[in-house]
Amino acid sequence: MQFISFSSGSSGNCYLLRSDGATLLLDAGLSPRKVKQYFSNYGLSLSDVDAILITHDHTDHIKGAGLLADECQCPVYTTLAVHEGMGRNYCMTHKVPQPLRRVVEKEVAFRLGDFMVTPFDVPHDSSDCVGYEIQCGDVMFAFITDAGHVTERIRQAVSRANYLVLEANHDVNMLMMGPYPAHLKGRISGEKGHLANETGARLVAEYATPALRHLWLCHLSEENNHPELARKTYEQVLSEYGIKGGVDFSLTVLRRLVPSEMYDL
Repeated sequence: MQFISFSSGSSGNCYLLRSDGATLLLDAGLSPRKVKQYFSNYGLSLSDVDAILITHDHTDHIKGAGLLADECQCPVYTTLAVHEGMGRNYCMTHKVPQPLRRVVEKEVAFRLGDFMVTPFDVPHDSSDCVGYEIQCGDVMFAFITDAGHVTERIRQAVSRANYLVLEANHDVNMLMMGPYPAHLKGRISGEKGHLANETGARLVAEYATPALRHLWLCHLSEENNHPELARKTYEQVLSEYGIKGGVDFSLTVLRRLVPSEMYDL
């Protein structure tokens, strides 16, 4: 298995997970032109993509989904509520063609090549929102972004993950002391907003197991977070539990606008 982050943040989110048997895009918030360019840099082709998995219908996760589905001629998987939300989103000018829409249900696993994919509920202020557990053989990859608070189901996904992509959207002090209006601060820090650095760090410290091999922090806010601050917060919180981030497992902060390396899992 291999993993790449092409973009991770409010300007656009798009990730790739591939194995010998399938290539998946996780969210599609970039233009096909940019994705095609990034694919070329890694020696990949858009024709390799077998499916697009969408977490929710906010623009930074979907704006390229229709065009990419057309370009790849691959199906787009998400819940019915998210498909309907994408249809209403005026920022997504090119909609997913009806024949390429696939409806998933939370907690109902489905197979894509040698991946077994299980969507699960994530609390966020979109039409609907899911995370994904993606199993290949005995390896579990979990993908959790745009989570307003930690649920029992999210804890379960973290506890089963060998590889974990987890939102680290904001530092609470930066958010509260920053220039955002009060209603936006309330939305981000609310029960259906975004996950803070320390909240995510305590989640990992308390529920990840020694089977966790790599943690990637995603969806950092440009205004309310900083990569080094996110890393240091995680390392500090983890150390309180006797865990060494970067030693007991790899810890990587994904960049907002710059693709990552290709990680071999």
